[in-house]
Amino acid sequence: MADPTTYSEAVSTAREYYNSSSAENFYSTIWGGEDIHVGIYQSENDTIFTASQRTVEKIAEQLKLAPSTKVLDIGAGYGGSARYLVKTYGCPVDCLNLSEVQNERNRKLNQEQGVADKIDVYDGDFEALPMSDASYDVVWCQDSILHSSNRTKVLEEAYRVLKPGGEFIFTDPMQSDDCNPEEIQPVLDRIHLPSMGSVGFYREVAARLGFDEVQFIDMSEQIPNHYGSVLKAVNENYDATVKQCGEEYVENMRKGLNHWVNFGKQGKLKWGILHFRKR
Repeated sequence: MADPTTYSEAVSTAREYYNSSSAENFYSTIWGGEDIHVGIYQSENDTIFTASQRTVEKIAEQLKLAPSTKVLDIGAGYGGSARYLVKTYGCPVDCLNLSEVQNERNRKLNQEQGVADKIDVYDGDFEALPMSDASYDVVWCQDSILHSSNRTKVLEEAYRVLKPGGEFIFTDPMQSDDCNPEEIQPVLDRIHLPSMGSVGFYREVAARLGFDEVQFIDMSEQIPNHYGSVLKAVNENYDATVKQCGEEYVENMRKGLNHWVNFGKQGKLKWGILHFRKR
């Protein structure tokens, strides 16, 4: 069992937020209840659930997965990606996540969907993984590393637990390489951190650790698409969402979503699939 008192301030802040009843009610309803990450939208009629599922499929297509592939999902949320991998490829998945509330939902959904024997769920911090060295073929992460104040440590831990030749594949909402953090201050205030990662930052750290870059699939246009879709869902279900989450939470969410949409349209934010291989 992880000891939350050892978590960094940034991780503790994220844990407190995602364990709150308001956040749990919001993400389990508005966001679709399976995944908590940016979706890939092909039309304005795509639901958040469909677009989010498409992201999981797109990431998985970049890998050669088999029943023998051992996967670790860090920042696993509700475990939707793990369930997809088990059902589609038959590979076992370990989920690590900081929110005990989300982890309980993950375990419950695994039981309900008949995949609990293939998925282990751990309460923990991706800055200090409770996993052995060189024990995974794939480390997978979706839109979680932005919550760390020590993103280098997250990559170091991913490198440590991967086998030689293992793959680290992740998405993360990022600032563009030429963006001054002050330009996106409202977004940084929202995540309670002084900066976000960038493609250049992740490339530099990964190369220094001993990763080779496989590819970066730039899908930055999905930032305004996704957060705009979430904002639309909130507005269309405003009264019900306020009843479940509270007016203050919903108004702060709407304000934050607008910032993501606007900065995304201005090209100050980046998003896509970063894929590295351990030498």
